[in-house]
Amino acid sequence: MTKWAGRSAAEIAAAVRDGRATPREVVAEHLARIERLDGHVGAFRTVRAEAALAEADEVAARGDLAVLPLAGVPVAVKDNLAVRGESSRVGSAATPDTPAAGDHVTVARLRAAGAVVVGLTNVPELCVFGTTEGVHGITRNPWDPSRNAGGSSGGSAAAVAAGMVPLALGNDGMGSLRIPAANCGLVTVKPGHGVVPAGIGEGDWFGMSENGPLATTVEDARLMLSVLAGTEAESGREASPRTIAVSVRSPLAGVGVSRPYAAATRDAARLLAGAGHRVRRAEPPYPVSLGVTALRHWTAGTAVDAAGIDPRLLTRRTRVHAALGRRFLKGVRADTRREELRRRMEPFFAEYDALLTPALARRSPQAGPWHERGWLRNVLADTLYSPMTPPWNLAGWPAMAVPFGTLPSGAPCAVQLVGRPGAEADLLDLAEQIERLRPWPRTADLPPGS
Repeated sequence: MTKWAGRSAAEIAAAVRDGRATPREVVAEHLARIERLDGHVGAFRTVRAEAALAEADEVAARGDLAVLPLAGVPVAVKDNLAVRGESSRVGSAATPDTPAAGDHVTVARLRAAGAVVVGLTNVPELCVFGTTEGVHGITRNPWDPSRNAGGSSGGSAAAVAAGMVPLALGNDGMGSLRIPAANCGLVTVKPGHGVVPAGIGEGDWFGMSENGPLATTVEDARLMLSVLAGTEAESGREASPRTIAVSVRSPLAGVGVSRPYAAATRDAARLLAGAGHRVRRAEPPYPVSLGVTALRHWTAGTAVDAAGIDPRLLTRRTRVHAALGRRFLKGVRADTRREELRRRMEPFFAEYDALLTPALARRSPQAGPWHERGWLRNVLADTLYSPMTPPWNLAGWPAMAVPFGTLPSGAPCAVQLVGRPGAEADLLDLAEQIERLRPWPRTADLPPGS
């Protein structure tokens, strides 16, 4: 039985600071788990075994070890963020295999806090789609390996859910943190615009993409978010009574929410009401044009990221997505509909402190070579299972995925919490209350020999 794999980041960091563990032994144990499990899960594009052990020794020698918030904690990084000395392939054969000269600012902040980067995680090509697979392999949900882990931070989520790392860094442009977190039973926060440095791709998808944590506990998510944001970590606070709106309606016309996700949301609403919050059924004023706005921004963001890349080396679904986006680029850059969406939502969030919704509409698609399938089939699959997340990227407001209950398959179910700008700490407080009242299993129990 392992000693540190499966422990929370907060537990590991405390043990390293107190001298009960060394960074090397913690990192070595997690590397051994990666070697044993990742052939089955497919979370990592590359593992930095030797470099990670050397960096663990460097952390152990630091004079400030006793105060590092992430002392000796192994972390994984999504393969669209620069890690010094490693290439960022962004899930594609079309990108150069050129080592980065320096770390992305978020990676630098994690390292400054004492974390050790053990590897870069798999993503769909150019981080476009809501499933993670491609030339670097298929990433499976550790709780249900017949299903995809989700995307685009699917490798990061699978690595944490399998206990290969306690924390991972991902990002979210249309749900790319919340979708795989919901599939894999994790906590994540998509912060509001400007809270954490972005610098994702060639334009942050017009400011919609945000970097954030993937964790098994709210405490760990809070801790990592504070490091990424460059703020002091707050201890957990008791969630004061809030007025919470509950909606199980899909924001996208014609897309329904399956019974397990709707039931989980209603059950979470009853839990929060029993904890003293004012919980009411209320429908956000989603515009009818939301689906078109989301599609225009989604494809146009890909067109920007694909500029300068040889299209012949891209998969067909990515080529089609980028080609469609090029037609929308001029209009998206001049588009006022995101500001109109914020204006529509402001009165709603003046009345309600938070919104509770399903995190997904249904479970993720089957694990398989989605990158070999057509563009329309991919877009329909993504839209039908994950319609709940895009509005909050368009608005630039904070949103979380929080595990809640299980699906009939036994895999995790999840709800989404949304707040007005600056509400990250309040959402974390609500999530921590849910965690305390309805704890979730933290790490998937993968079969022996897998």
